[in-house]
Amino acid sequence: MVKSEKDNTRDRILGAAKKVFQSKGMAGARMQDIADEAGINKALLHYYFSSKAKLFEVIFKEAFSQFFPKINAAIDADIPLEDKIRFFCSEYIDMMKQNPFLPLFVLYEMNSRPKQFAKEMWHNRQSPLQRFTIQIEKEVKKKNIRAVNPTELFINMLSMLVFPFVGKPLWMAASGMDELAFNQFMEERKTSIPNFIIESLNK
Repeated sequence: MVKSEKDNTRDRILGAAKKVFQSKGMAGARMQDIADEAGINKALLHYYFSSKAKLFEVIFKEAFSQFFPKINAAIDADIPLEDKIRFFCSEYIDMMKQNPFLPLFVLYEMNSRPKQFAKEMWHNRQSPLQRFTIQIEKEVKKKNIRAVNPTELFINMLSMLVFPFVGKPLWMAASGMDELAFNQFMEERKTSIPNFIIESLNK
């Protein structure tokens, strides 16, 4: 199906907004910046999106609707803990590479409206942390892994996954990496992160 000119303009605006939000953050981005990036005038931008907040919300919800079902599926998968950790890390990195602006959006939403964000994220189900905790506790009882605080483990794993994307511009500048090298680095972390986590669980 061929998109209309209106749909194409909307898509161009959303693409431009992602770039601007990624480089300047929510607070630093201006509607004029987004209009310039999209190659349109500010009046036309306001015709499609009445405010920066509304534009941000649309972008976030579109990315959100793709990202969290995959993360929930990784947590809910009926597979051994070691396989789940590997699967979760791989899925998370793939989604971050496809949506590099997402970590900043998530951080903004978590801090600006945490209760509503959690409700939208898990649809009144148990959080991934709660479900992950249940499996960890079962493995500890079976003595398959050492006793560990599931919350600490989950936060450590998320930190190792998220931080390279949140600090990507600074990290690339400090290390001299280009985009290709950074992507290769993150591909390698699909293996190195779960290896590190799994090794930490060995008795």
